Amino acid sequence: MVELSDLLVPEAVLSGVSAANKKTLFQQLGIAAGRAYGLDPRAVTDRVAAREKLGSTGFGGGIAIPHGKLDGLKQVCGVFARLNHPIDFGAIDELPVDLVFLLVSPSGAGADHLKALACVSRRLRDRNFAAKLRGAGSNDAVFALLAGVEARDAA
Repeated sequence: MVELSDLLVPEAVLSGVSAANKKTLFQQLGIAAGRAYGLDPRAVTDRVAAREKLGSTGFGGGIAIPHGKLDGLKQVCGVFARLNHPIDFGAIDELPVDLVFLLVSPSGAGADHLKALACVSRRLRDRNFAAKLRGAGSNDAVFALLAGVEARDAA
């Protein structure tokens, strides 16, 4: 089973992100993915933006999971961002989004991509967990919540 801790590194967690719209946000997420995983920021941005054109990845409750697939990637990678101010994402409930979990997967990772999406969706749909993410005071605190949730569940 995929866990959030399998998808993230501490450098890929951003709190206090300012973005006026999805395009700006995707650029910032692409840059973060480049720094954290050595990916081409423009390729990440372009893939995620292309996927978003097919339909919004905002699934409600102020949460979005933009995603895409890249050639040459070895495993599914994530970037989490907590926005200072929610932005319009065209979400199904029409609420603006302030919690964003970007997923980038290898081109051939059909099942792994879907498992990662399911894992992120399941965790972020938990309203109490989302509230804790919104209230965390730093990138480190957000990462600790994201990476440590499975250990608490297993105890």
